[in-house]
Amino acid sequence: MEWYWWVFIFFMMGGFGSIASRGQQALATRHKRQLERIEVQRKERQAIEAANKPPEPICGCTHHLAKHDKAGKCHEAVETPTAWDENKKPVRFEAGSCNCQQYVGPQPLSQVYAEELTDL
Repeated sequence: MEWYWWVFIFFMMGGFGSIASRGQQALATRHKRQLERIEVQRKERQAIEAANKPPEPICGCTHHLAKHDKAGKCHEAVETPTAWDENKKPVRFEAGSCNCQQYVGPQPLSQVYAEELTDL
């Protein structure tokens, strides 16, 4: 028998279908792994960007230090509850000023330039 008869018989029995399905499965797995790799790289890039940011001084009232004056008074407007329901949940709010103390935590470090210690 000629070789093309063997190919014809192989084709008629569905041999190429199994090869094609294995190829599709391999491509789907490869695609899924590439998407996972891209996601890991994106998270790594976000972590590096977050690590390079200086810490923000946040007061106990969750307002930025820039919202406080030198005397320590916070100038941010907040909603204060004025009425509660039977479960002690606030129902009505009014605008009011924040009455917190000024931020007393650690101050962010300033940028410092230091020359390299090695000789060229």
